[in-house]
Amino acid sequence: MKRKYIYTDKRHSNRAVMSAILGIISNGSLAAVIYLSFQKNGEVPHGYGVTGVLAVLYSLVGLGMGVVTVRDKTYYRLFPWLGILLNTLALGILALIIYLATMV
Repeated sequence: MKRKYIYTDKRHSNRAVMSAILGIISNGSLAAVIYLSFQKNGEVPHGYGVTGVLAVLYSLVGLGMGVVTVRDKTYYRLFPWLGILLNTLALGILALIIYLATMV
């Protein structure tokens, strides 16, 4: 049986992995804040708003790192696209929260 080996110089980028980690942190913190605000029937401390602002900052930084890395051909594409997806999801959730808050 003949084995085929693929030799490549590609590797995973540290920026792309950090982009995915920032997306996980943003989505996890948003999920926790949403769950805790439902538990308290919407009467939440100001720290929950600070968590939302930090989630926006983390998502914007993570999205930037993912976009920069996905354009570089010397890296694998899994983590950059995962980071872009997770950070865009977090920004979309935050936009939905702000939109729903303005309707009330």
